[in-house]
Amino acid sequence: MANSGFQLLGYFLALGGWIGIISTTALPQWKQSSYAGDAIITAVGLYEGLWMSCASQSTGQVQCKVFDSLLSLDVHIQTSRALMVVSVLLGFLAIIISVVGMKCTKVGDNNPVTKSRIAVSGGILFLLAGLCTLIAVSWYATQVSQQFFNPQTPVNARYEFGSALFVGWAAASLTMLGGSFLCCSCPNEARSGQQYYRQSQPPSATREPNIKIPPSIKAEQYL
Repeated sequence: MANSGFQLLGYFLALGGWIGIISTTALPQWKQSSYAGDAIITAVGLYEGLWMSCASQSTGQVQCKVFDSLLSLDVHIQTSRALMVVSVLLGFLAIIISVVGMKCTKVGDNNPVTKSRIAVSGGILFLLAGLCTLIAVSWYATQVSQQFFNPQTPVNARYEFGSALFVGWAAASLTMLGGSFLCCSCPNEARSGQQYYRQSQPPSATREPNIKIPPSIKAEQYL
């Protein structure tokens, strides 16, 4: 039961992280305009994501524009796109595989050794999904910080970290933590195999035969 609860905890942590990965991929606030060193209060806030750039006015109106060309984008944006899409796909596969491999489910093989191996495979996929997200978010944040501290960048063209980056870091941490729990929940193979053999072996139906002693033999024993 403890091992099953450990698997459930890891699964739900990784599932929450995968939902965060999807949110990070869709959010446009990967970087937002910075007002550091600007004495004038700007009425328009600019922020960009992997798929579009948006402008938010002080009246609450938001206008977004999808990037026209993929090849004209910077290398770090194209790479971050690819890594986030791969991360979402890996997380989806990991969810299906982990459900099959967890002890609390009756899907697939009933052998605990086989199910534990499947659960570990799902945990590895979760780890890969979290790692892809971590690389994409960290690389994007590195590019934003380099452009911010570059003296050739104009003050009104500098950007800071957006909220999507922090969501991505949290999502990657949850996904990798949940995947680690699934990988660490593998039981002892020999003990599990022996237990499965004992459970699968049918109970013995043989009984000792009842031997009836004739009355003549009983009389001879008392003589």
